[in-house]
Amino acid sequence: MPTTLTEGDSAPPFELDSDRGERVRLDGLRGKWVVLYWYPKDDTPGCTAEACEIRDNWSLLSGEAELYGVSLDSIASHEKFRDKYGLPFALLADEDHAVSDAYGVYGKKTFAGHEYMGVDRATFIIDPQGKIARVFPKVNPAGHAIEILQALQEAKRGQ
Repeated sequence: MPTTLTEGDSAPPFELDSDRGERVRLDGLRGKWVVLYWYPKDDTPGCTAEACEIRDNWSLLSGEAELYGVSLDSIASHEKFRDKYGLPFALLADEDHAVSDAYGVYGKKTFAGHEYMGVDRATFIIDPQGKIARVFPKVNPAGHAIEILQALQEAKRGQ
């Protein structure tokens, strides 16, 4: 199910628990650039590649925005994933998929001939006013960290 959110839309509000023991609210991030990247499942090949690429480019990304990984996994799963790969950014647990629904990334998926409900790999950049500055509706994990960085820099120049 592709997202219906586009650039210029207000980002849907959210409040989710993080693997860092914090409750993260979009309202609490006003005035900052925010990156939310959705991924299907902790410690799976594509998701690990994406998370590790972001980790490896963290020195470039961390000064540009508050960045959060979001999946349907539990906090305990996120903690194991974070610790196993040394992830320096917070992972948010959307176990009831309410926030994923609001961002339009939750829906029917097909893998190996089986249908199931899950999240699409997608990224949203939110500006300091809470508006969506950029949407990546179909993400390829390879190279995505640099795509995020370039999009953030472009969006900031445009403000």
